[in-house]
Amino acid sequence: MGIGEVYSEMKKEIPKDVTLVCVSKTREINEIKEAYAAGARDFGENKVQELMDKYDNVGPGVRWHFIGHLQRNKVKYLVGKVHLIHSLDSIRLLKEIEKQYAAQDEIASLLIQVNIGNEDSKTGVAVDEVNALIKACEECQYIRIKGLMATIPIGDSQHCSKYFAEMKSIFDNLKKNKYKNVSMEFLSLGMSGDFEIALAEGANMIRLGARIFGKRDYK
Repeated sequence: MGIGEVYSEMKKEIPKDVTLVCVSKTREINEIKEAYAAGARDFGENKVQELMDKYDNVGPGVRWHFIGHLQRNKVKYLVGKVHLIHSLDSIRLLKEIEKQYAAQDEIASLLIQVNIGNEDSKTGVAVDEVNALIKACEECQYIRIKGLMATIPIGDSQHCSKYFAEMKSIFDNLKKNKYKNVSMEFLSLGMSGDFEIALAEGANMIRLGARIFGKRDYK
């Protein structure tokens, strides 16, 4: 099956209210265009320069998602170009996003990245720091928090379920509260190897790379 057919089949499999972000990092423009031709509009990149290179080359109506660790000195390049930044992971980054978006009178849509497994190898805020970050977001003018994102520790299905369920619980608890600039719309969980479990635990946004485009060739 080609990329377009795989995408179409995947769209039939997942619930209608789930946003499928096709992770297009390292992929060629022609591969991305195959998914686009089949109806894909949400694409995820984890490097700012790569996103910039692809920005104008796929087609109209593309919603670019920035899903990687965002360095503060790169924020200015994303203003007005990304639909959603999935990786807000500190108050320092928040302040830089506010500053750069204010300079161009644009609004930034963001997900708070939670380091749910407390892993040293991953970015994201610790669970007990989420509220402090939300308070800082309430003081901003050019920031809109749209939900949460996490990349969970590797493990078996039971292990995955546990972390996804914890994220859903945090999401639901935040959803009960009223905050300025903050709404819990998207729970971005699950990748090619574990998205079914993520969906079962309540995710409404999944990020699929290899499942759509096939395995990467690292040669």
